[in-house]
Amino acid sequence: MTTLLVAELFQQLRDLLELELVPGTSGLERVVSAADVSSPGLALAGFVARFPAERLQVFGETEVTYLRSLDSVTRREHLQKFFSFPFPCLFVTKGLELPLEVVEEAAKFEVAILRSALKTNEFYNRVKPWLEDHFAPQTTLHGSLADVYGVGVLFMGQSGIGKSECVLDLVERGHRLVADDLVLVRRRGTEVLIGRGHELQRHYMEIRGVGLVDIPAIFGIRAVRQQKRIEVVVQLVEWQQGAEADRTGLDGETMDILGVPTPRITILLNPGKNITVVAEVIAMHHLLKFSGIDPAERFNAGLIKQMRDKAEIQRYLREDHE
Repeated sequence: MTTLLVAELFQQLRDLLELELVPGTSGLERVVSAADVSSPGLALAGFVARFPAERLQVFGETEVTYLRSLDSVTRREHLQKFFSFPFPCLFVTKGLELPLEVVEEAAKFEVAILRSALKTNEFYNRVKPWLEDHFAPQTTLHGSLADVYGVGVLFMGQSGIGKSECVLDLVERGHRLVADDLVLVRRRGTEVLIGRGHELQRHYMEIRGVGLVDIPAIFGIRAVRQQKRIEVVVQLVEWQQGAEADRTGLDGETMDILGVPTPRITILLNPGKNITVVAEVIAMHHLLKFSGIDPAERFNAGLIKQMRDKAEIQRYLREDHE
């Protein structure tokens, strides 16, 4: 489970959100465990039955104006109830000055208050994508990722089967390398998988017998991408006697990656097979299906229609007794 200390959050977002720690507050050691951020709503009015205490909290001009409208005793009473919940920290937008009771109660309960100079809407627009990316489900896969005609193709297979050599050939033909050997994958939303390379080995390829190859240095900066959505998995498998492969494309396979079913195509390797051209066809075939044209389904529908029409003619002839 991904977690983050408030201190780390403060350091990493200080410039992006134009943050400062409000003097007199502490609590930077609290843990941020979720990407959710919201305003307290009715919790400031004393109704806390459904208060999401695990979320980061934000005070904008509405919340601060409301607190200033209360008398000191009522304001402190509501704030004591609010700060008693173990939320990670409190953000204040627009550089607003807070009532004294807010700072005092935050200090008492050891809750850090981070003040941003940004307007509330701009603050949300910046912080939400960062949090969603940081807390997104992630994993690592052994494979090579390439951008082929704009389609993210992930090549997988046992070590030494030729994944890197295939991607190298694709790069030579004008396609782009994203990551080789180790692919870091993050899920965005419910169905988007983004792959990228490790920071240290990004855009280097290991070619057995040659060693490490610097792709942008040899082929130019246009030969690489920093990240790409994974749309198709190509599983490379050594051909063996009796091995069966999908002949029509009707029985589509999928591979579960972080809960996202991703189309998988198994390619049996044998001498003479041009796997590079096959990979290009796979990418173009995916684009064709994405545009609403499925050749296998179209062929199957035509075949069924022809068989049905033929059966209708035969039935007519059997029933024609003239």
